[in-house]
Amino acid sequence: MAGATTAERGERRDRQDPASGPPRPPLLQRLKRPPRPRTLIVVMVCLALLAAGGVWILYGSQWTRVERVSATGTRVLTAGQVVEAADVPIGSPLISVDTDEIEAVLLRKLPRIDSVDVVRSWPHGIGLKVTERRPVLIVEKGGKFVEVDAKGVRYATVPRAPQGVPVLELTASHSAGLRRFGTDRLVREAVLVASSLPAAVARATQVVKVRSYDSVTLELSGDRTVDWGSGEKGRAKAHTLIALMKAAPGAGHFDVSVPTAPASSGS
Repeated sequence: MAGATTAERGERRDRQDPASGPPRPPLLQRLKRPPRPRTLIVVMVCLALLAAGGVWILYGSQWTRVERVSATGTRVLTAGQVVEAADVPIGSPLISVDTDEIEAVLLRKLPRIDSVDVVRSWPHGIGLKVTERRPVLIVEKGGKFVEVDAKGVRYATVPRAPQGVPVLELTASHSAGLRRFGTDRLVREAVLVASSLPAAVARATQVVKVRSYDSVTLELSGDRTVDWGSGEKGRAKAHTLIALMKAAPGAGHFDVSVPTAPASSGS
């Protein structure tokens, strides 16, 4: 005689154990049930306490207040000058420090700074990451020297000429080019030329003369001169000048104003 099936055995166990109660609903249905009101209240109270505690830590406690300000990246300026100019309020909540305002203050007070990144260093510090301008030309004025960066910005006056930086001479004081383009445009043209020079030529360049927009001349060490022309096609002119100097190492004058038709002369 065949034994009871699995279903029959299960029904038999249910009849023999009435205390086990009705079958429980599936797990997925239990998870979908909404939480009880008491559970919601407890969760909301905990979240509110956490938020209030976080606000107090950031704004009211002594754990996250400004205690130190540091500056990095300086070359000519000192870290102390940058920190003093930033004027970060010591003791104020770190979260309340306006980093954008500090950046604007530094750029306004210290024109030598090209860019600055103001960062919070939790829990007590402010870091000032500075990038200073670098001179590509200098302009002599009243026995002193005005530094000009690669953007054409005249940002600082120094008593001595920085070593290795060419002097800019504007000789277009009464020319039509000056009336048409203005001094600032001619300075930018000179900066464009200086920025295009190959490293070896840049080191040897002592003077950049600007007669007009399209007449820029370089005076190199060893009594050599270069007619560069305008600031256009700077890369092609740089390559041509290097090749010309190698081909005529004893020449005293080079003309790359038209890079496809260069010339050299003198000895």
